[in-house]
Amino acid sequence: MLVTAVLIYLAVTVAIGLYASRRVQNTTDFLVAGRSLPLYMNIATVFATWFGAETVLAVSSTFLKDGLGGVVADPFGASFCLIFVALFFARRFYRLNLLTIGDFYRKRFNKTVEIGAALAIALSYLGWTSAQMVALGIVFNVLSKGAISLEHGIMLGGAVVLIYTMFGGMWSVAFTDLFQVVIIICGLLYIAFLVSGLAGGADKVIAAATSEGKTDFWPALNARDVIAFVAAWATMALGSIAQQDVFQRVTSAKDEDTAVRGTMIGGVFYFFFAFVPMFIAVSAFLIDPAMVKELLGDEEGNKHQLILPTLILNHTPIYAQILFFGALLSAILSTASGTLLAPTAVFTENFIKPLAGGRMGDKQMLLTLRIVLVTFALGVMLFALNSESSMYEMVQNAYKVVLVTAFCPLVFGMFWTKCKPQGAVLAMVIGLATWLAAEAMAPEALIPPQFVGFGCAIVAIIIGSLMPTVFGGHGHPHLVELASKRPPEGQHFHPNV
Repeated sequence: MLVTAVLIYLAVTVAIGLYASRRVQNTTDFLVAGRSLPLYMNIATVFATWFGAETVLAVSSTFLKDGLGGVVADPFGASFCLIFVALFFARRFYRLNLLTIGDFYRKRFNKTVEIGAALAIALSYLGWTSAQMVALGIVFNVLSKGAISLEHGIMLGGAVVLIYTMFGGMWSVAFTDLFQVVIIICGLLYIAFLVSGLAGGADKVIAAATSEGKTDFWPALNARDVIAFVAAWATMALGSIAQQDVFQRVTSAKDEDTAVRGTMIGGVFYFFFAFVPMFIAVSAFLIDPAMVKELLGDEEGNKHQLILPTLILNHTPIYAQILFFGALLSAILSTASGTLLAPTAVFTENFIKPLAGGRMGDKQMLLTLRIVLVTFALGVMLFALNSESSMYEMVQNAYKVVLVTAFCPLVFGMFWTKCKPQGAVLAMVIGLATWLAAEAMAPEALIPPQFVGFGCAIVAIIIGSLMPTVFGGHGHPHLVELASKRPPEGQHFHPNV
């Protein structure tokens, strides 16, 4: 019955995605849903994209191992990223009327910066999307009691996500996200209520978390722990800002006020709801401590990610199992579809198109987008099949490359009129080179490698912008002023530079 219910759910999800695909008439529809999403759909897409497999399976088990201090990157850093975007970037993104975040690097600087940033941003999604594929493999493996291997589960799950995302783009993502958010909220809230009863009540669950030191948040007052704590938070909070999935949700809104509100509400709601899986994980510790200790003790196989599914299968009735796995699949599919579409958009629009001389009609562009989507999906599945990292590690590592390459050109280019293309290029090259060097030579040093690259990128972009112009010209600093002004009601700026 459980497997049948899951199959029906998957069929309904694909049907909703294919239904939404009828709205796709051009590239704008495919990439940003025609810039027409109302507030409730915008909130749903923000929340659903970020509330993925790592939040349900990996953050919850990491919390059991390391407490709140161990999940400073997600949900703390992840939520603050969305809040930062809402406060400082959403209006500017929306006013510039761009299809992808890579378009900003071209219009503000030049094609060289655009191509470099696009490549870094697209590649950063490899780990995050792979984490969702691994989670799908785990779900199918658990549900089939081993009849479907992890590898076959990854391929099956990838095929499901690929089908509806390939045809409907952002419209399919938006419609399925709305459906999946309802399942996530209802399912996980009910499961939390049910397992807290089995554990003796919510008060006992909270008391157990406190007594076991799981609510301790701040690091020990020594340089290494403090720096590692800040680095984990900042890598996610700052590195995620220059990501296409965040940009795509902002620019899919029907107007700039909706873009700001949707991102802010989605970020705040994500922060609070991320504690629900942690609550369920602590309940699991009280209900079946032997199982939890056994799975937490398996460091090499990442079996700690199976704590919640094992709890639900062993200690709850069939209807609760259907609700849990429906919510889990909703979380995974919503994130997977968004993280497949985002790198596809950036790579096609800002890497392939410039290399093709920018001459690409709308139909040709749509076809290319779909081909790239399929190619990226296959690459992600291959990466997932061969990765030994946990889902939490995959997601955290995804943002390091963006932090050291794309973040500084975005922020300095958006707010500093003196920022030049040569400064952006130097920041990207030096940031990446010093990060990779630090990873190779001193990965356990006091200063984390990504912070070495990040710091060098800041210095490089400032020096490169203030020194005499050697290459790349001065860029288009008027975009800074353009993005800071609200356009006339009902109009967009079109920075055709």
